[in-house]
Amino acid sequence: MIKSISRLVTTASLSIAALFFCTVPVLAQKKAATAKSDNLKYIDPRIGNVGALLQPTRPTVQLPNQVMRMYPERNDYIDDQISNFPLCIVSHRLGEVFSIKPWDKVLSLNDWRTKQAWDHELEITRPWYYQTYLIDDEITVDYTAGKKAGIYRFEFPAKAEHKTLLFGLFNNGNASYKFSGKEVTGMETYHDNIKVYLYGVFSAEGKPGVVKDGKLTDESSIEGRNIRSYVSFAQSSSNKIEFRYAISYISAEQAKKNFNEELPGKKFDDLKNAGEKAWADVVGKINVEGGTEAQRRSFYTAFYRCNERMVNITEDGQYYSGFDNKIHTITNNRPFYVDDWTWDTYLALHPLRAIVNPKLEGDMANSYVLQYQQSGWLPTFPVLFGDHACMNGFHSTTMLLDDYRKGIRSFDVNAAFDAMKKNATEATMLPWRNGPKGVLEDFYYAKGYYPALKVGEKETVAEVNSFEKRQAVAVTLGTCFDDWSLGQMAKELGKNDDFEKFNARSKNYKNLWKDDIKMFNPKDADGNWITIDPKFDGGVGGRDYFDENNGWTYLWQVQHDIPGLTNLFGSKAAMQAKLDQLFREPLGRSKYEFWAKFPDATGLVGEFSMGNEPSFHIPYLYNYAGAPWKTQAHVRLLLDLWYKDNVFGIPGDEDGGGMSAFVVFSSMGFYPITPGNPVYTIGSPVFKKVTIDLQNGKQFTMIANNCSVVNKYIQSAKFNGKTINTPMFTHAELMAGGKLELEMGPKPNKSWGLD
Repeated sequence: MIKSISRLVTTASLSIAALFFCTVPVLAQKKAATAKSDNLKYIDPRIGNVGALLQPTRPTVQLPNQVMRMYPERNDYIDDQISNFPLCIVSHRLGEVFSIKPWDKVLSLNDWRTKQAWDHELEITRPWYYQTYLIDDEITVDYTAGKKAGIYRFEFPAKAEHKTLLFGLFNNGNASYKFSGKEVTGMETYHDNIKVYLYGVFSAEGKPGVVKDGKLTDESSIEGRNIRSYVSFAQSSSNKIEFRYAISYISAEQAKKNFNEELPGKKFDDLKNAGEKAWADVVGKINVEGGTEAQRRSFYTAFYRCNERMVNITEDGQYYSGFDNKIHTITNNRPFYVDDWTWDTYLALHPLRAIVNPKLEGDMANSYVLQYQQSGWLPTFPVLFGDHACMNGFHSTTMLLDDYRKGIRSFDVNAAFDAMKKNATEATMLPWRNGPKGVLEDFYYAKGYYPALKVGEKETVAEVNSFEKRQAVAVTLGTCFDDWSLGQMAKELGKNDDFEKFNARSKNYKNLWKDDIKMFNPKDADGNWITIDPKFDGGVGGRDYFDENNGWTYLWQVQHDIPGLTNLFGSKAAMQAKLDQLFREPLGRSKYEFWAKFPDATGLVGEFSMGNEPSFHIPYLYNYAGAPWKTQAHVRLLLDLWYKDNVFGIPGDEDGGGMSAFVVFSSMGFYPITPGNPVYTIGSPVFKKVTIDLQNGKQFTMIANNCSVVNKYIQSAKFNGKTINTPMFTHAELMAGGKLELEMGPKPNKSWGLD
């Protein structure tokens, strides 16, 4: 175990492992296809599999943006025991269905709970394929995924006396298993009311059994809660047992249809090779040259994670929606997508997809609008069971504006606007709550800020989550961005009254600016300042006033009005000085004490928290504060410090592509600092050349001459051959097949980028 971890910590040995584990198909006759496939060797799903403080990444095996997802059930990469293998991960960090586990001993009731040791060096983890060796049991497990189907392969010891597959559940609702010949059907209830159906076929006929009344029986079916079943194969049967299966969120019949659509006539390697090609096509959309191998590994692994979610739950032209608990038929061949955490993904993941796959982004935006039409609210965390009330703000509003302004309009724009406006005028703003507005929202509409409680004051509004609190400053600032987005959409649609109203509301952040400390500060309902330590007050995660981060992070949450924020500081120079202070400001206490209250504020540089999404845009603010060279220095430092190509290589909760999108953009050398404003600001690329194959048949190219670890500073720049002295360019210029050319050097050119 210790040897394995130390092996993974070094870049060089990780690179050897990655090359050992990769199988790159020989496509010499197609140079472009070869380049795409070559990118696969840099993907290592184990990067970040140990969370330094927060959630680890999961080494998910799946097709891009598809339902069938798997990784072994264990705590993280350090855990040397596997509990079982899920047949499907229903939602990112929100549950699985149908467990399976191979067993080669005399069966007992405790075996479903027994964990199995695995060998780190003998595990192979690719986006399309997984293999592990259960070292005590001497069983090899292989897995590969289709869209709604998957195949497990279990190789038992050659002379195994017992060969059994144990089936269990992950949820407490009603469930069933039924065995007949080589077939098994099943149903598990997910999230209280969603039935997930299973149809599967074994490569050999076995003898089924179930656990009933606390005993092992030879019955072939069982129904109820917390059920367990198994199938045993004769000692004389092949020691290689294959289990092919499909699932459905619609019906048992549809599960079998999904099976018959994907698996007949296909061998394990056929599905595996198709998955490899699918991932090669996706990560082949961006090709890089130069940089270190570690940087390429971090980049392409991040790009892989940017293509895990949302997932297409359409089955044979239909889909189950948890937003109204009905089965719907798709129209215009538009798939339906779920599983998105918009608070995390609107900042960079959706903007990245708007570049590399605008058609897919449009289908996802269309799904959001359909979810509004089905539920009455525009969701913020749309998952299989509906809108998962999480975090704060209505950032799907900003996501839809960003798509619209980037030419992605393949959704009902008027319905989208109605949804955005309804959320802004009728929905509760309380963190981790869904539903209609209440007294605090009415206060906000009247006074222009969310009221905070005085220190020690008891909560008076029953709807406030007892742990998440009011988050008064965070809610106010986040709502300002959302209102700006709504106002801008109104402007686009010619709704001038709405533009005036919500554009004015987007300035409400100024109501919480405390000029003597040059920070945002909470006010009580009487309009009085509440005296706090912005570094440390507000309870766990600062949630009385902020959210997961302290006042130093929320000082910068005005990316929709950077000139307005600059004016609050008094000048660009003053803003720059405050940014400098952010990265240098001490915690004022031990890390132990700080993290006991702010466990989400990880990846620290001074008071800057790289490990949480609200910080992503902050280093790019130097571009607006008169010091683009400091953006270049800080972005390079942050990538190098916190995004290593090892098991500790993610500084915070990755959140299904949210954090990885920062890595992809920043490594390429530019970033969408204000979603909703189709402009990119320039940082410092780690590669000497980046080529993005655009869906319109064109290419965007970024060239960084003399780029290296040392040569991180921009000396001069051209866009399409024309000299530029501004650190930004537009989405339209990118999508037209633009060419950004940078001259890089070891020392800053402090006069570049000031226009």
